[in-house]
Amino acid sequence: MLDCLHIENIAVIERADIRFTAGFTALTGETGAGKSIIIDAINAVLGERTRRDLVRTGSDAAHVTALFSELSPYVTAQLETLGFSPDEDGNLLIGRTISAEGKGSCSVNGRPATAALLREIGKVLVDLHGQHENQALFSVDSHLAYLDRFGELTEQRERYAAAYREWRQIVAELDRVDLDESEKARKLDILSFQIDEIEAANLNAGEEEELIAKRDLFRNAEKVASQLNAANALLLGDEDSDGAVSMVEQAVTSVRHATRYLEKAESLSEQLQNALYELQAAAEDLQDMTDLLEFDPRELDEVENRLEVIRRLTSKYGATTADVLAFLENAKAEYRQIELSDEQLKQLTERERTAFAAAQLKADALTNARLLAAENFAKAVKEQLTFLDMPNVTLTIDRQPIALGVNGADKIEFLLSANAGELPKPLARIASGGELSRIMLAIKSVLADADEVDTLIFDEIDTGISGRAALKVGARLRQTADTANRCRQVLCVTHLAQIAAQANEHFLIEKSVRDGRTYTDVTMLSRAAREQELARIIGGEVTEAAIQAAKEMLGGESK
Repeated sequence: MLDCLHIENIAVIERADIRFTAGFTALTGETGAGKSIIIDAINAVLGERTRRDLVRTGSDAAHVTALFSELSPYVTAQLETLGFSPDEDGNLLIGRTISAEGKGSCSVNGRPATAALLREIGKVLVDLHGQHENQALFSVDSHLAYLDRFGELTEQRERYAAAYREWRQIVAELDRVDLDESEKARKLDILSFQIDEIEAANLNAGEEEELIAKRDLFRNAEKVASQLNAANALLLGDEDSDGAVSMVEQAVTSVRHATRYLEKAESLSEQLQNALYELQAAAEDLQDMTDLLEFDPRELDEVENRLEVIRRLTSKYGATTADVLAFLENAKAEYRQIELSDEQLKQLTERERTAFAAAQLKADALTNARLLAAENFAKAVKEQLTFLDMPNVTLTIDRQPIALGVNGADKIEFLLSANAGELPKPLARIASGGELSRIMLAIKSVLADADEVDTLIFDEIDTGISGRAALKVGARLRQTADTANRCRQVLCVTHLAQIAAQANEHFLIEKSVRDGRTYTDVTMLSRAAREQELARIIGGEVTEAAIQAAKEMLGGESK
């Protein structure tokens, strides 16, 4: 569960260290004090998308760190599948830095990670419910996901999905092969023409580049020959002057005579001799290169014609000769496939029939499991709604058959009957804001018993409710945190005293202005401070009557 949350330079929070415990924790404060910023910070460290304006004005970056302790075996196993594990104390430290420039970084136990990876880890650590999720109840697509979570059908759905994908792959292959006879003949004619045209050219990969280089050389042969001849004359000389080779030969002879009287000149003689050899070799290479420039003008025509053939093919089949050759291999493969399509079609048809039957069998099993889960889910939600002061509300789960899809053969929709005797209708048509909040809480409470997530966060679950309903919501949140089977951590941002009074711990979020800057502080409240805060929530002003009411809400010495 979430043990400690460190926030630094997030919006108006300069620095906050919040230590949480198991049980039910309430977070309250004036509107605009920064309660939503706490949720934003938790969302950020769990890998959700962030905004640059989340960074406090004047700061280069914001930092959020969350320490999770007492990890369950389920969470540990899920972490290992993602390549991470708790530290030697069994803790998990997740960090995220958000730069004012839009960049950032993430880490898990000191190791670099991505935001996407944090989101995957966050799914097994925290279930965060915000106001937007109430609206998600209006989306029929979400209803199937809720039902599958309750029925623990994830693995069964994945097995079906694998069978469905295999069937669809065969169907796609079948569609490619299943051509009528006239279409086959037309396609074969086209492929035959393309194959013959490319093969007749007898292309080689990289040939075009070689021909272009050769053409450029031929076009500039006279200029190149002139330069080479000039270089050759400088090396070998001409009628008017000696060349470099002759001069070096003379130098070699002179130094060799000098070595008879000056032994140190021996090394210099060898250097000059080696230089002479290099110059003579270079002169021979120059002559060879000059000879290469002697070509028949018809060779240039042949190169131009060959390039024209290549250009014609590359304009139709690919940007390069390699692309054209790849097109040729694909065309040959497709030609063979169509020629063999009758036998292949027969085999694929049989495979498709078998794969469809296998997918349908798994879909039927998934449907039966969902129908059983739906019955239990509706019953469990009804019990929760009755407790939440909605005894006449009935949730009905409507299942309609559909064609096989990635999620099965079921269209699932939650229908609501708000009053006894009324026909169930879609939630969007009859649920008010307050009813929607309680319905979502009822669903979350039911799912909590099926989920392995230890930390549940509710952001303003109290929207649209008050009075007795608020008392019931608070009691349900506390019971969700402390069930007979396990002890969970429930964090709730609320505006209602009836809910906050049910909490085991209570944090106050306050905004103040110091030295011209706005700051938000998060403080754990003592018993006396809780009475003051609850009195403020009850009456707006802290009066004796409001404090007395707060004391009655809190009951004994502590909660």
